Amino acid sequence: MLRVAKSLKELNFSSLMDVYMEGNKEKAEESALGLQQGLLQAEQDFYQYLRECFFPVPDAVYAVWEENGQYISAVRFEPYRDGTLLEALETAPEHRGKGYAAKLVCAALLQLQLQKVYSHVSKKNTASLALHERCGFVKVLDYAAYIDGSVNRNAVTLCWQRQESESERKT
Repeated sequence: MLRVAKSLKELNFSSLMDVYMEGNKEKAEESALGLQQGLLQAEQDFYQYLRECFFPVPDAVYAVWEENGQYISAVRFEPYRDGTLLEALETAPEHRGKGYAAKLVCAALLQLQLQKVYSHVSKKNTASLALHERCGFVKVLDYAAYIDGSVNRNAVTLCWQRQESESERKT
């Protein structure tokens, strides 16, 4: 089931951290704080980013795929250039390869009524590239141009555009 949050209070932050546990552990292992303190710091940084940077942006939303009360997959959407940016797509490791991320992305694109959506994906991430293709994204740039203006030549920019329905073309 798709859950859409337009504010931090609409999310179960602990459940969200379960989805991002792998990435947070990687950050913790890179820190000088040790695993336990590093993990706590990564979660606090994530919370602070959502509270201070992400959710204050008008039209920013978090979408989560939930089953039996458990968060399975999550993704953020925020304004970007002439459309919306899909970012931080993640599925809990024990649920990968089961189609949850595709269900999440396709359901969110439909429910949010977005017109044009960009996504930056590592050229090495074949699973994510295939998922984006299944959801209708096409490559538009051979690099990623981030919101802050930086560029990553190890990633590509993909784009999805809403297709007009037959009834929309007639009006």
